[in-house]
Parts: sequence; structure tokens; C-alpha cells
Amino acid sequence: MNVFTTDKIRNVVLLGHGGSGKTSLAESMAFLSGEKPRMGSVEAGNTLSDFDKEEIKRGFSIKTSLLPIIWGDYKINILDTPGSPDFIGETEEALSVADAAIIVVSGKAGIESGTKRAWEMCEKRKMPRMVFVTDMDIDKASFRKVVQDLQDMYGKRIAPFHLPIRENEQFVGYVNVIQQKAKKWNAHGTVDKFEVPDYSMENLGICRDVLLEAVAETSEEFMDRYFNGDEFSEDEIRQAMRVGVFDGSIVPVLMGSNTLARGMFTLMADIIKYFPSPDRCKCAGINTVSNEVFEADYDFSKPKSAYVFKTIADPYIGKYSLIKVNSGVLKPDDVMYNYHRDTDEKIGKLFVLNASKPEDVTELHAGDIGALAKLSVTQTTDSLSTRKMPVTYLRAAILKPYTARSYKACKKGDEDKISQALSKMMAEDLTIKCVTDSENAQSLIYGISGQHLEVVQSILAEKYKVDIELDKPRVAFKETILKKADTEYKYKKQSGGHGQYGHVKVIIEPSYDTDTPYIFEQTVVGGAVPKNFFPAVEKGIAEAVKAGPLAGYPVRGVKVTLYDGSYHTVDSSELAFKVAAEQAFKQGFMDANPVLLEPIVTLKVLVPDEYTGDVMGDLNKRRGKVSGMNPVEGGFTEIVCDIPYIELYEYDTKLYSMTKGSGVFSYENAGYEQAPADIAQKQIDAAKNK
Repeated sequence: MNVFTTDKIRNVVLLGHGGSGKTSLAESMAFLSGEKPRMGSVEAGNTLSDFDKEEIKRGFSIKTSLLPIIWGDYKINILDTPGSPDFIGETEEALSVADAAIIVVSGKAGIESGTKRAWEMCEKRKMPRMVFVTDMDIDKASFRKVVQDLQDMYGKRIAPFHLPIRENEQFVGYVNVIQQKAKKWNAHGTVDKFEVPDYSMENLGICRDVLLEAVAETSEEFMDRYFNGDEFSEDEIRQAMRVGVFDGSIVPVLMGSNTLARGMFTLMADIIKYFPSPDRCKCAGINTVSNEVFEADYDFSKPKSAYVFKTIADPYIGKYSLIKVNSGVLKPDDVMYNYHRDTDEKIGKLFVLNASKPEDVTELHAGDIGALAKLSVTQTTDSLSTRKMPVTYLRAAILKPYTARSYKACKKGDEDKISQALSKMMAEDLTIKCVTDSENAQSLIYGISGQHLEVVQSILAEKYKVDIELDKPRVAFKETILKKADTEYKYKKQSGGHGQYGHVKVIIEPSYDTDTPYIFEQTVVGGAVPKNFFPAVEKGIAEAVKAGPLAGYPVRGVKVTLYDGSYHTVDSSELAFKVAAEQAFKQGFMDANPVLLEPIVTLKVLVPDEYTGDVMGDLNKRRGKVSGMNPVEGGFTEIVCDIPYIELYEYDTKLYSMTKGSGVFSYENAGYEQAPADIAQKQIDAAKNK
């Protein structure tokens, strides 16, 4: 692939609701640019960006794909992201290196939760953006309604650039609002200019007024001229647009048909005109030697540095670290220093990834996006620089996973293969986390949602040829007591020769410290139990609290006092006293009104205001105790409540259903509370059945 200088590069991320047309938009752009001789489709499973077998099977994007689109003298690095919130980690990685965004909206479906989520992501990062309305070839599509809804939500910033022209229920052309000219597509793929149809004049006037009002907002001079009734020239409008799009005060709205590849020509031309090249953007890291700010700013003349925003560890195409060059010019065989791992990495060849296809490139200039193969220790969110100027950049904030399932190998002997495969998948997807829960004898896998984990399961089977079984995780209940009990146990065994003898008397009572399994004390007098057997007694108690006698859960908050007992000068041993203590504990525990404690978490749910009532009602059904409702900017409410952890199973699915995909949740441990009798009895019965 050719080398492009910083001013000729545009880094653009495609955002939007699942199914809005991001992948097909990227496909039509690739087709128009000559990258593909024939346009594929999501339905046929032959698009450039959805190349993974899992994506083809499911019919939606799972991973972010990089498509370098060559348009004239420019390169547009398109980052096609998944629309589903289940794969939000992929979107967050892409946003960390994009300089601008296109929010894709279906003209038929209109504004959806994914549209609003995309807008909020751009707002948070103050990212320049456009809105592209797809599906204009569908009769029920309404560009006007999308624009109106956008204006209702986001105000005067929304500036429609085009209007659709329909003839005989066919999408045949558009009106350029800036030029006030109409254009119709012809059989050669180009456009014929003609006068604006009479039936479009009213809408043109409305859109023109909205556009000019947005232009007027960019400066006081323009505002004065606007109110004085002065006309703006086309050049003045376009210059104001460049400034307004860059600072986010203007958001152009364009439209087209992905399937007919109509509207992409003007879209790519406007990307070049209005979106910033990287050298117009700010980028700063920290010089780890001087601890001073390093203003990289995508300057090719500064020392080399890069940020690793994504890792591909695919068994078919190999391992690639996707990077954005933040300063300097990278060349083959450069040696880069990874400050986080304190090691040098020889980068060997340089690549540009075109979806699944790596292409060699002789150098990568500041602001460009490329790939490095087979780096030994470098991981996603690491920084690369020179040893003379070691720089580290802020790591992208990736959403923490909260949905858990237990998993186990379907086939004995596959455990190591599964572990290795999951390790590779976790390197690719930072929203997957595996944990060994030794207390409950289970392996846990965390993801964004149940569907996310089902996709992980499917990828393990398809790519890595190993099968896992996902199940409801065993909740970490604990056992404790509410009363005091005095008990004793005598362990006596005779089988010829030396026997075994240990005798203990203990008091078992609540310690009221549920963070500690047990407290052990001894008040033995007169040598009833020799001192050298005290450690053995405590060992027996330590063994007993690992699995309580009520339902097999770990014990918490118990105090055990050894106050008496007896021994045999010949037959007594550490083993005998350990067994006696363990049995005395189990016996006394059951006499001291044992109960189950269930884990409680503090749950935070962020939802649009209109869904607050539904979410509150559902939390009440789940035994949640709401402690706060905090208004959040943008028409959201944060609901805070304490809720039993067991009630959060499949909560991701329920919340998605209640809020149409717009609600998110997080939680943190808040301690333990006594479980209700019916909940406790289910756990006790399950333990007996085992």
C-alpha cells in the first residue's frame, strides 16, 4: 500500500445502533473507491469487514474492523464497530484512535438507543461527527423525521446537508442544501444536475434556514449578518462548516442508500472537506524520565511513539498489534521500547490491515493506523516509543464486565487447551475476564452480557475446537450462627497397638465479624489438654470452617473457645485432637442456630428517565433496597440500591429488554446479610441432594 502523510489521513469510526447499516455503508464505500469489484452484503456473508465466521453466522458485527479507503490522494481509515452494547469494548478501542465519527441511522427505524449511545460517546470525547441516514431506497424511510428528531434532542447543531428526491417511489437523487441545486444519479454512476423540484422547495427552505442558523452560531460576525438578513456565500458557508464540524458546534446530516451505493461519493468528499486530519488534533503523553508532558500532536518530526489500541490473536491470521502512530515516522526494523513491560520490541515489517488482509507498507506517518506482527510482550493499551524518549499514553477506559457464568470443559483433558484459548481471547477482548473461585470450586467467566458469553463459547468451539459448558454460577453464600452452644467430642479409636484419643470441650458463639472465618481462643487450666495439642485443635477448626455443616458453604463470624478436655499419655496425638475439634465444631455449630448469609452488592443502574419506573419495579421484585435516585445529565437517572447478588442472574437481559438496550449497570460488593428462610432452604436442600 502507498504511504500517506499526516495531512492526507482521516481516521473515522462508524457508530450506531445494531442493524443501522454501518457494515453495509463501509462495504459500499470500499466498492466505490475501487477496493472491491463487486459489492457484498451482510445477508450473503461476503462483506469486507464482517469476515469472521461467527459474524457471518450471526449476521452482525462482533469485532471492530479496519478498512483503509483510498479516495483520490487521501486515505480514510474506517473503523467499523459493532452496534450491539454486548461488544462495547471493541467500540471503546476504536474510539481511542478515531479523530471523527459517523453516526449511522436507519431512515426506516429512526433514532434508536444505539444512536443516543453513539452521540453520548462522541460528546464525552468532544469528537467531530456527522450523521449518515441509510435505507433511503426504502419507501417507509423518512429523512425529514430523522432530522426533526435529531433537532429535538440536540438542537441547532443539527445541519442537514441534503434532501432526498423520490420519483415513482424510487430514490433517484438529492438536493444539495448548500448549493440549492438538485442532482440525479444516471446509468453511469455519476449525477446530472437540474433545478430543484417544486415539491422540494418547502423542505429546502426549512433545511436551508436550519443550516444557516447553525452557520450563524459559529461567530458573532455571522450572527449579526444573519439577523440583518445578509446572504452567506457558498465559500463562507463551507468555511464556517469546517470550523463548526471540528469544534462540534455543527453536526452535518447526510443520507443515501447503502445497497445502491448512492450518497457515499458525497459522504467521502465531505469526510475529506470537513473532518480533521490528525495534525489538527491534540495528542499528549508523559515522558517517563522527566515526568513532563510530551506533546506528540501527530507531529512527524518528533521522536517516534505509538499507542496499541487493539490486539488480534487469531489462530488463522496470526497475532497483530494494531497501532496508531502518535509521533514520528515508523519504518521496518525499528526497535521500539515498551515502558509498561520494560522491554524492547523489534517491529520487523509494517502492515496496514485491510479487514482480515495484512498489506505491507514501507512506513507509517504520524496519525496513521497500522499493524505490527508478533510482538513478544506488548498488549492492548500499551505504549511504544524510543528508549531515549520513553513515552506512555493514557490507556483507553474499557468497560468492566459484570455478567458471570460458571464454565467447565465438556471433554476431560481439554482444560489446558481451553485455558490457552481463553488467554488469547482475553488478549483480544478486554471485556472478557476469567476467575478461579476456589471457595465454591468453580471457574467463572465474566462478560458484558449473556449473549457475549455465548459468543465466546461459540468461538471456542469454532476456532479453537474446544467445547465448554456454561451454567448458572454458584453464589458465594456463607454460614454463621446466631446463638451460643457448649459441646464436646471424644475421638477414641483402638485397633491393636497404639490407639487414637482426643477429647475437647468447646464453646461456639457468634464473633459478629463476618470478614473473618473464625476466632480461636483457649482457656484450658490444669493441663486437661496439653499445650502442644492446641495447634492441632485450631487446625481441626480451620478445616471445619472451609465447608460448614449446614449446606457446605464457608463459615464466617464464629468464635471457638477450647476450655476443657482430656488426653491419654500414650494414645493421644495431633491427629486425634484435630479430628475431635473438627467434629466438635460441626456438632456445636448445628446446635447454635445456624443460618445462611447471602452476598449483597451495591448496584448502580443508569437508565433514561422514561424507564425509571419499570426498572424500580423490577428491582423491588428482586428484593432490592433503593437508597438513592440521582439525576444525570442527558435525561438519565442513576438508581442506587443494595440487592442480593443471587438476584442479578440474567439481569443484563432483563435490563436490555426493559430499556430497549439503553440501560447499563455496575455493582460492587457490600457485605453479607442473613438469607430469607425460603432462599436458605433451597440451598440446604440442594446440598442434601448432592
